[in-house]
Amino acid sequence: MAVDPQMQVVIERVANSALPPYHRVSAGEARRLYKVSRAALSPPVPGVEAVRDLAARGPAGPIPLRLYRGLGTAAGAPLPLLVYFHGGGWTIGDLDTHDIVCRTLANRARCAVIAVDYRMSPEHKFPAAVEDCIAATRWVAEQGSALGIDAKRIAVGGDSAGGNLAAVVAIALRDAGGPALAFQALAYPATDQRLDSASHAKFGEGYLLSRDNLLWFRDNYLSPGDYDDWRASPIRAADLARLPPAHIITAGYDPLLDEGRAYSERLVAAGVPVLYECFEGMAHGFLTMGGVVAAANHALYRLGHSLAQAFTPARA
Repeated sequence: MAVDPQMQVVIERVANSALPPYHRVSAGEARRLYKVSRAALSPPVPGVEAVRDLAARGPAGPIPLRLYRGLGTAAGAPLPLLVYFHGGGWTIGDLDTHDIVCRTLANRARCAVIAVDYRMSPEHKFPAAVEDCIAATRWVAEQGSALGIDAKRIAVGGDSAGGNLAAVVAIALRDAGGPALAFQALAYPATDQRLDSASHAKFGEGYLLSRDNLLWFRDNYLSPGDYDDWRASPIRAADLARLPPAHIITAGYDPLLDEGRAYSERLVAAGVPVLYECFEGMAHGFLTMGGVVAAANHALYRLGHSLAQAFTPARA
C-alpha cells in the first residue's frame, strides 16, 4: 500500500519546513519544536467529564499526573483505568502533547485515564523513566478508591517510547506479583534498542522518524551496555508468558514496524492474547495527527474499543 495521501501531506510539510531536526538542537529546544508540531497537527480538544492534575510518589520526588474521566461516566462510580505513557523518544513530549490522545481514549473506552509525566532524558538517563512509570502505576493502584478508580481494572498503554514503557511496566509488575493488569495498549512501541531491523533500513529516511533522530533519542536515554536490558528492549525479556492481553498497532512506513510486529509475535508465542493491526499507509507518530490524518482517529477508536472490551468482563 502507498503512503496515505493525508500522511503524504504531513511528510512533505515536514520535509519543506525550515525547522531543524531534533538531533541538531538541544533537548530543551527539541521539546519546544515538538509541542509546536503537535499543536499544528491536532484536532480540536474534546471535552471530558472531568480532568485534574495530581502527583504520585516517585523514587526521586513527586511524579506529575493528569487524571481524565471520560464523557458519560457516572460521578462517584469507580472507573476502569488506563495508565498512559506518552511518546517522544524518552526526551520530548509531556502531559500537554498527548492531552488529546488521553481525552479521546477516556471518552471512547468510557474509562479514566491517568497520564504520567515521567522523568526525561538526557537529564535523567535510563532507568529513571522506567522507575517513574512503575512507581506511578503502583501508586495509582494503591490510591484507587480515593481516585475513583477500580484497582482491579487497570491497563497500561503508550505510543512509541511510551509503548516501550508500558510493555516494560507490564513485565515488571508480573514479575513483582502485581498489581495485576487487565490489558496493554501499545502503539508503534519501541521494543528493540539494537535498531537493526529491515524496517529501520527501509524507512529510516523520508518518513518523519529519521535514523539520525532515532540514534539521538537512544543516546540520550541509554548507554551502549543498556541496549539488551529488557527494561530498555522488552523484546529481550526471557519470558513473556502470563502478561496481560495486548492490542498492538504499528505503522506501515515506520522504522519501528518490524520490532512492533516481532513483539506481538513473541507475545502470541508465549500464550498472550494479542490483537495486532498495521495501519499500512501511516508513518510513525500518527496518533497525535488527528487534525489532518483521519487514520489517527480510527486508530484511537480501535484502541478505545479494545480497552472497553478488556474492562467489561470484571463488571459482573
